[in-house]
Amino acid sequence: MPLPRVSRLLVLAVAMLVSAASFAQIGVSITIGPPPLPVYEQPLCPGDGYIWTPGYWAYGPYGYYWVPGTWVLAPEVGFLWTPPWWGWSGGFFVFHEGYWGPRVGFYGGIVYGFGYFGRGYEGGRWEGNHFFYNRTVNNINVTNIHNVYNTTINNVTVNHISYNGGEGGIRARPTAEEETYDHEQHVGRTAAQTQHFDAARDNPQLRVSENHGRPPIAATPRATEFSGREVVPAREAGGPYKGEEEHGGNNVPRPANNVPRPPVDAKDLQPHERMPAPNTGNPKQDQKYQQQENKLYAKQEQEHQKLQRQQEKDHQRLEQQHASEAQRQQVEQRHQQQTEQMEQRHTEQRQQLQQKVQSAPHGQPGRH
Repeated sequence: MPLPRVSRLLVLAVAMLVSAASFAQIGVSITIGPPPLPVYEQPLCPGDGYIWTPGYWAYGPYGYYWVPGTWVLAPEVGFLWTPPWWGWSGGFFVFHEGYWGPRVGFYGGIVYGFGYFGRGYEGGRWEGNHFFYNRTVNNINVTNIHNVYNTTINNVTVNHISYNGGEGGIRARPTAEEETYDHEQHVGRTAAQTQHFDAARDNPQLRVSENHGRPPIAATPRATEFSGREVVPAREAGGPYKGEEEHGGNNVPRPANNVPRPPVDAKDLQPHERMPAPNTGNPKQDQKYQQQENKLYAKQEQEHQKLQRQQEKDHQRLEQQHASEAQRQQVEQRHQQQTEQMEQRHTEQRQQLQQKVQSAPHGQPGRH
């Protein structure tokens, strides 16, 4: 059974984090697309079993920032990475989260390179419990990694366009098979990828306002390794970024006027929607899952209230100390990160429970 589509969008730092119902997309109410993809080399694969995840532009409190490409261990044998991508929809850009699954789905037709040429993945394949690397598109040391092959990829259109649709965007559309893949069960970023994402967001050097589309950390050998000789800088920007000209040198896109103020504190979050009642065909199993959902809901509400009380105390302390504007902004940034991390954790917990319910055989005791 496919996961239901997005049921709500939670605005976080103008970006809207996806709800517990889906991995699918994050809406960003801006009308300026991300910068072109920078030109960079792939660092050497650190070891057997690592899979390349290409770099991409994400959006945060300071506008667009670069998330460096990196090598990541797959969460399960047989899983491949579908990269995230930006697409134009409904008058603004929408960010579609990447995910792990047995097959590579649609990623906007974006040519990320290194095996990701707009459709599928040509950088390697699973054979049994081992991942085999295509040396023609990957930087592999055959002294350390022996499971390799050579397949030349033809008819690849090289460009640096980083989004689908809209003015100047790629015009690709998902095939029927790719749409099927998107509805299959899959998992989101690994813990290492999440840490990598967070580190990129907090690094001023990776903001397009600082690097002008040429990030000094374009790719890393492992997640979060942002320093060292193996870190790869961009050779050049993929092209001029129009956002700078349209905003008089300030390339941080402005939110649409009809978008509410992004919540920073836990008190600004809307209550979670309750999950649909389980219906596996086994009444005892349904009752068990419903009890688990009730317990999770209560626990998350408790954590929400605890963080809200903590943040309210921070605000009271700022008032008592007559804090400066810089101190207030620092606390606000910390609150925003706390709120985002809590919501992301709660989303993952609810997704795990929902997948457990969906994977239970109908009319039989559930799997453990």
